[in-house]
Amino acid sequence: MRWSLLIAVAIACSPTPKEQPTKAAAGGDAPKPASTNGAKVFITTPTGEVSVDVEVVSTEGTIERGLMYRQFMAPEAGMLFLLGVDKEWTFWMRNTLIPLDMIFIRKSMTIAGVVENAEPKTDTLRTVHENSFYVLEVNAGWVHAHGVARDATVRFANLPPAGPGHQ
Repeated sequence: MRWSLLIAVAIACSPTPKEQPTKAAAGGDAPKPASTNGAKVFITTPTGEVSVDVEVVSTEGTIERGLMYRQFMAPEAGMLFLLGVDKEWTFWMRNTLIPLDMIFIRKSMTIAGVVENAEPKTDTLRTVHENSFYVLEVNAGWVHAHGVARDATVRFANLPPAGPGHQ
C-alpha cells in the first residue's frame, strides 16, 4: 500500500475530512486510550534498560489519529506507530493537546533520532532527517529523564499483529 504525502505529513496530528473533532476538542470527555494488552517498548540507556507501556497503532486510520485530542497520557506510557514503510517520516502536532517527545526507530531496531518537547497544537514539521520504520511518542521530558539517545538499541514485547502492509 502506498501512503500519500498527506498521510505522511498528517500522521498523528490532523483529522481526515471524514473525521470531525470529538467532544474532547471542545473540552469534553477525552477519547479513552486503547488497552496496551501488555505491549512494551524497551530502550537501552547508559544506566540500563527502560520500558514504556505502549498503545500500538498500525492501520491508516489509527496512525492518522494518533494522540489527537487526548488531554493526558500516563507518565510511563506511550504510543508506538508501526508505520510499515522505511522512509524519512515527518510529524506535526495539530490537534495534539499534550507536549511529546518523538523517538524515531530504524528497521534495525536502533534509534535514528529524537525530537524533544514538541509543542502541542502546531503545524511545525518535525523529523530527524533519517529513515525510520517506527515512531514512539512519549510525554515531553521522558527522553531527557531516561537518557535516551540516538543509536540506542530498542526491542518490542507483546505487540499485536500489525495492520495491512506491515511486517
